[in-house]
Amino acid sequence: MSEGVRVDLFVEDRAHEELLKPLLVRVASETAVSVDVRVRSARGGHAKAIQEFVGYQRLLEKGAFVGEPPDLIVVGIDGNCSTFAKKRAEIMDARNASLSARLVAACPDPHVERWYMADPDSFFDVVGHRPSVGARKCERDHYKRLLTEAVRRGGYPPTLGGVEFAADLVAAMDLYRAGRSDHSLKAFLDDLRTDLQRVRGT
Repeated sequence: MSEGVRVDLFVEDRAHEELLKPLLVRVASETAVSVDVRVRSARGGHAKAIQEFVGYQRLLEKGAFVGEPPDLIVVGIDGNCSTFAKKRAEIMDARNASLSARLVAACPDPHVERWYMADPDSFFDVVGHRPSVGARKCERDHYKRLLTEAVRRGGYPPTLGGVEFAADLVAAMDLYRAGRSDHSLKAFLDDLRTDLQRVRGT
């Protein structure tokens, strides 16, 4: 296992944070890399995540950043019924050119809760119910409701709307199968693997 790669994380909310942190660790481990995930922003929604990312870059440029600089930066925002490509472009447009090679975009399309259920078989193994995600829908909170209902049907009180199962779902998930069912998840996983290998020079 290689020495740790420092990954700074900017996301919309707790649902993103709780899923992406173990996902980063798992993908890194499968790439023979260890990671130190540092959450820089995880509350306040889409606009706040981008705003914090922009301000953070200014600190890096001025040399005012406290601690070791990151090897990779992951910025995660929901597609929100736009497209994965448009949201990824929004993140990339907010970056400084000097950070281009270190930036990975995570853009669940349309919402991160769909990623929680991207592999229904492993979801069943963890929660006890196989969710039916169906065709992509843009309705606000649609996937939050599906995730909450799937947890309830599995026999659990959805105390955090399903977010409480994030680490177990990531551990059980067949990433290949999940990526096949959700193109935005596959795009993130592919980019992350490529950049982790590049950072460690493998």
